[in-house]
Amino acid sequence: MLEVQPKDNRSYFMLPQAPEDAGYYVYGTPTHGAAQYAHPRMMTLILAVERDWQASEHRKFGVGNISRADGVKTDHASHIKGLEVDIRPIRKDGHHASVTYLDSAYDRTATEKLINLFHANAPGQLKIFFNDNRIASVAPLKKHDNHFHIQFSEHHKEAE
Repeated sequence: MLEVQPKDNRSYFMLPQAPEDAGYYVYGTPTHGAAQYAHPRMMTLILAVERDWQASEHRKFGVGNISRADGVKTDHASHIKGLEVDIRPIRKDGHHASVTYLDSAYDRTATEKLINLFHANAPGQLKIFFNDNRIASVAPLKKHDNHFHIQFSEHHKEAE
């Protein structure tokens, strides 16, 4: 029987946790997708980027926190509306583990390529925060050395 992804009371689905041959892997707290419920616009963006990434890359990218079911608040001031996602930078060794932009395992070229795919799939709609100032399309933000935070810009958010 085909399993249906869990859905919350906002009708937001949980990001598929282990799809076969996907171009991404999942991480985050709490675990097991409990904080990976996405607004349809964000889900569409993640899956479109995953498709484009997988067409040219064998390494997977890490998808972290999006939103808890039903928009329950967490220790973050954000990640409530399902329109924000944390993504890990790409590692040279392809391991599914954290890396900062200062580590020797960090692959800036691949990370910039991934960030550019997010921008290409939502042109003019995103703000991306990451502390690697050598990537032109990102803005710094405290505690964003080991992941980049993507959010839809305020003027492009749909009415909730």
